Amino acid sequence: MRWSGQELGVDQVDALPGLARLNNLVRSVQTPEFAGITFHEVLAKSALNRVPGQSMMPFGWTINPYRGCSHACVYCLEPSTAIMMADGRTKALSDVEVGDEVMGTRQIGQYRKYVETIVLAKWATRKAAYRIRLADGTVLVASGDHRFLTERGWKYVTGAMAGGPGRPYLTVDDRLIGFGAMSGRPVPSTASDDYRRGYLTGMIRGDGMMLRRIHPRATGGALVAHRVRLALADDEALSRSRRFLEHFGVMTSQFRFTPATATRREMAAIRTSKSRDFDAVGAIIEWPQDPAEAWRAGYLAGIFDAEGSCARGVLRISNSDDVVLTAVERSLSHFDIPYVREPARANGVSSVRVRGGLRARNDFFSISRPAIKRKLALAGTTVKTMADLRVVSVEPLGTQLEMLDITTSTGDFIANGVVSHNCFARPTHSYLDLDAGDDFDRQIIVKVNVAEVLRRELARPSWRHDSVALGTNTDPYQRAEGRYELMPGIVDELTASGTPFSVLTKGTLLRRDLPKLAAAAEHVPVDLAMSIAIYDPELQQSIEPGTPSTRARLATVTAVREAGLDCAVFLMPILPYLTDTRAHLDEALRQAKAAGASSVLYTALHLRGAVKPWFMQWLERAHPELVPKYRSMYYGTNAYAPKEYRRWLGERMQPLIRAHGLARGTEDPVTGGVRSSAGRGGKRTTPPRPAGELPLGTAAPGDPAMLF
Repeated sequence: MRWSGQELGVDQVDALPGLARLNNLVRSVQTPEFAGITFHEVLAKSALNRVPGQSMMPFGWTINPYRGCSHACVYCLEPSTAIMMADGRTKALSDVEVGDEVMGTRQIGQYRKYVETIVLAKWATRKAAYRIRLADGTVLVASGDHRFLTERGWKYVTGAMAGGPGRPYLTVDDRLIGFGAMSGRPVPSTASDDYRRGYLTGMIRGDGMMLRRIHPRATGGALVAHRVRLALADDEALSRSRRFLEHFGVMTSQFRFTPATATRREMAAIRTSKSRDFDAVGAIIEWPQDPAEAWRAGYLAGIFDAEGSCARGVLRISNSDDVVLTAVERSLSHFDIPYVREPARANGVSSVRVRGGLRARNDFFSISRPAIKRKLALAGTTVKTMADLRVVSVEPLGTQLEMLDITTSTGDFIANGVVSHNCFARPTHSYLDLDAGDDFDRQIIVKVNVAEVLRRELARPSWRHDSVALGTNTDPYQRAEGRYELMPGIVDELTASGTPFSVLTKGTLLRRDLPKLAAAAEHVPVDLAMSIAIYDPELQQSIEPGTPSTRARLATVTAVREAGLDCAVFLMPILPYLTDTRAHLDEALRQAKAAGASSVLYTALHLRGAVKPWFMQWLERAHPELVPKYRSMYYGTNAYAPKEYRRWLGERMQPLIRAHGLARGTEDPVTGGVRSSAGRGGKRTTPPRPAGELPLGTAAPGDPAMLF
């Protein structure tokens, strides 16, 4: 979606009087990609903001590329939607995590190809739901703002072609792009003995060796030698076979079978020479008279791992034994997977080829679940629509559902077998006569030239290279950053000038820039912190409805550590009577430690200015019983929790922090993160205040919890 042509008219901008103060306004943009949000693109006159001397903040300079926060997601799919992973398997959207590799698409030359893509962010919200039915039986449940790829381009689930904010939307007989949902039949368990026997039958009959030889003795009698051997280049299948054999009491040893050459990979093998193991394996791989469904699934997986291939989406199983191939055909027929037997080649090898395109291929993998992932790969295959993916109906369900969406590096992913688009990744608004609640989420100021202005300011002789904080007012890795990409330029300028900096965020989009941040840390101190305040899923969704889940943010902490950087966790704010129980705090610290957090900082809830009434409105809706207690704590103009409460909270938190090994060390006063090796001892504008009293910067403005 190009944003040119999405600009607001003069009358629409004039309807917001406070924007008249933005005499550097370039344009105001609305786009269906961010339904209900207006982006006001401005040419910033300054990038560095000096913190007032009387401020309690323990830093002197900040950069805020955005005013407002677009963290509230506008797309969304029902959580059980099947997402195609990069290895060809599928996973429910609810189980997909940030950092996972999924399958997306990209236009390459004249063709759209399947490509691997990384999940950069995951979002949750509650929206009105629609059911989309396709002619082949595929069913999708999505919000009206979600988009799918059709033969005529991207279309929304609902919309209008004219009158107001027109946008293309799905109508009956529109054809979606993809291969359609899989059969949906129950999948046999891989943990059953029938599946194990079937897998070993396919594997050993397909590619194993069972040898019994009789060697006459010179003194009379004979020596009977037994050998069971299985040699493979793929450790996944070899390890599975070894585990399954051990389950049936057959112990094997592993050894190097052949070394790697210029044209062949190294092969390993497992073997046993015991007569009782030989007999046991023979019994395991006997052909059953009436195979169970799990045996058939396991057999298909084993013979595919042994003798199968899947090149350019075409799945074949080859063998010279007619009995082996007949068993393949009967198992495919049982699962209603179409196939054809190809003529035998000169060497006597014939193949059973699965027909029906990617949908049948994916049914095969979903039902059988082979071990060798490389054979499941779809990347590089041209996107072709074989199934009948005509839209039959689009029906409102008449209710709102909890929905999820993800951001990927390609901008799309495969949902229920069709190409699906994804999303991109308060008080300051009062200056523009915008409120600190809804307007903060929907009227976003974007400083499109912030990197260029920053370069000039950092080049001034008067610049003392003091540490600069990002994320103290609005989240620099909010969803809009996925479209505007302002942070890479900011990081480059700070690094080139030798300026230490810190980043505080709630956005998992931080992972996109980890290579750049790790490179920057080789030259200047770089301190990273992730804001994770709530560890109760229900409460987190209530108070942070459009933000990455706690699990996704903890995974981002782990990714930061794996990139070679330290990462503090901001347990901020702690909400009186909601998240200050010993059980909640202990579990929060346990999860932070398990994710790799280098330290944890905390504060009690801080309510400032126009934010207070907005937060109290949420409290009245969600927890009316707590309103009197909060009013007694945050009465009048009081923005901080009472000293008595903060003292009590410190007495509760400090022993827990020490017990989990998350006490602060040599931290940056802004993020709490341990300084990078490039520059310990960077300048600090003020010493850190005692824990529990730091009203540190907002992690993800736009939700009622992150208010300091």
